Amino acid sequence: MNVKKVSDNKKQYLDLLLLADEQESMIDRYLERGEMFVLEDDGIKAVCVVTDEGNCICELKNIAVAPEAQRQGYGKRLINYLIDYYSEKYAQMIVGTGDVPSVLGFYKSCGFEYSHRIENFFTDNYDHPIVEEGVLLKDMVYLRQNTKVSQRLSV
Repeated sequence: MNVKKVSDNKKQYLDLLLLADEQESMIDRYLERGEMFVLEDDGIKAVCVVTDEGNCICELKNIAVAPEAQRQGYGKRLINYLIDYYSEKYAQMIVGTGDVPSVLGFYKSCGFEYSHRIENFFTDNYDHPIVEEGVLLKDMVYLRQNTKVSQRLSV
């Protein structure tokens, strides 16, 4: 397993990014200003984009695992890599997602905890209804995790 940072031609991974954020214009808002990582394990298994949000906070804007590689631990391994990678630069990583129990459960299993929500985010920012696992997404739910080892251990 290998994680590499991608600086050029990020759009080559658009098909994967669209699995996690299905509107290209929304991806365009963060793709170039964010840092992209690709997890390879006998082929590309996962991709993600992380942005600097100021105040020692980074945001996991997009993480997607190839359909044939889902539920094999690649998403969790990539998040663990990111938490370690950003531990010296940021105090906290946040992630925003829809109010879908399985997705929230995944992030909680990766050490994230509830932070806040932005009401009507999906209905206000997407040009079509977003439905995930039968749930019509309305609010953006934010979760957070401390990235510094000393802060994680004291929580």
